[in-house]
Amino acid sequence: MPAAPPSAAARPGFAAALAAGPLVLDGGLSNQLEDAGHDLSDALWSARLLADAPEAVAEAHLGYFRAGAQVAITASYQASFEGFARRGVGRAEAERLLALSVRLARDAARRAEAEGAAGPLFVAASAGPYGAMLADGSEYRGRYGLSVAELERFHRPRLEVLAAAGPDVLALETVPDAVEAEALLRAVDGLGVPAWLSFSVAGDRTRAGQPLAGALGLAAGVDAVVAVGVNCCSPDDADRAVPVAARATGKPVVVYPNSGESWDAGARGWRGGSTFRPERVAGWLADGARLVGGCCRVGEREIAGLARAVRDAG
Repeated sequence: MPAAPPSAAARPGFAAALAAGPLVLDGGLSNQLEDAGHDLSDALWSARLLADAPEAVAEAHLGYFRAGAQVAITASYQASFEGFARRGVGRAEAERLLALSVRLARDAARRAEAEGAAGPLFVAASAGPYGAMLADGSEYRGRYGLSVAELERFHRPRLEVLAAAGPDVLALETVPDAVEAEALLRAVDGLGVPAWLSFSVAGDRTRAGQPLAGALGLAAGVDAVVAVGVNCCSPDDADRAVPVAARATGKPVVVYPNSGESWDAGARGWRGGSTFRPERVAGWLADGARLVGGCCRVGEREIAGLARAVRDAG
């Protein structure tokens, strides 16, 4: 069992900063690393670099902070004890790598602040869905055939390790299914770290087909959850989801969609053009968003434009 989360003044600072005004999240970590020349065609995806090239992860975070992001999301999305074990990584080393993901983002924040970035800068420890560990695309379908209790047993141990590493917030992200959301909400209970809950959606429904409003409503009475919303969806779906999320719980909304391009699995490449536009930010903020950023294929240039749009919106 990891040690209890350290007492950190930055944690209440995150909640206070969220209440004071919108915060800018970073963009896609994978495209940032691929643009730097790293091969992520691995079941561990960007989490592989925690062991193989941790300095590259830190540089990717730093690039987003320099672009105007105020919150870095760690490289732990696809990191799990089960996934590491398949690569021959034991439990103790897996715990070290999970904790390292938080430290790398924290180190990047300190470097950015030392360079003059307007702080405070925050770290969100990413916890992706069960399907991300499977690395078979089921993270976009949900309905794994597992119970809430089984999913809670999967998520709780790594969330304990991430919480013990001292992030400002836990990012329960790209959740495809209300059943998994219920498990995650149980798993964060008592960890002493705030969290946001973010679904991947298609239209007004989760990827598993449940109405988004009802899925988000599971977090309404959970004090640990400081924001709810969507990520890893199209910008158009994000536009529609923000007001739904705001009404579902009354909590601040988190929104960080993809670029709008589509993935061609056969050709293993992206198709179409980006529809991620900073001009969308004013509408998100008006509808209740307080954490805004980008996900897959959204890079430093887009985050810089988004940060300007947030400043212009006051």
